[in-house]
Amino acid sequence: MQPIQLFNLASRQAEWLSVRQEVVAGNIANSTTPNFKSKDVTPFEAVLDQTHVPMARTNPAHFASNDLSEDIDIKDSELNNEIGIQESGNTVSLSQELSKTGEIKRQYELSTGLVKSFHSMMLLTVKR
Repeated sequence: MQPIQLFNLASRQAEWLSVRQEVVAGNIANSTTPNFKSKDVTPFEAVLDQTHVPMARTNPAHFASNDLSEDIDIKDSELNNEIGIQESGNTVSLSQELSKTGEIKRQYELSTGLVKSFHSMMLLTVKR
């Protein structure tokens, strides 16, 4: 029987979401720090490509355990055209950062909801 890759993928995404939340929280905390440059992480799809774990593969070896946090690049965010660079040299847009926190929350809830549903489905098949 093939191992179920959904749980590995959900675990990797949860770790990525955790790193992204940490970066966004740091942006919000430094929103009044002079010359602070807003940061973000690479998209989850790019992280999977770097770890050579494309979504379509089904071979268990493709999900070999390695530390995902090493594959997540933290880079300066693109400059927000609405605020530009503030007088203090800061590039953090609070509205954009708060939008990112909502996006992270939705992605986490979707991922955990899928895992929960899949887990319930597996338990139903075992009971029969």
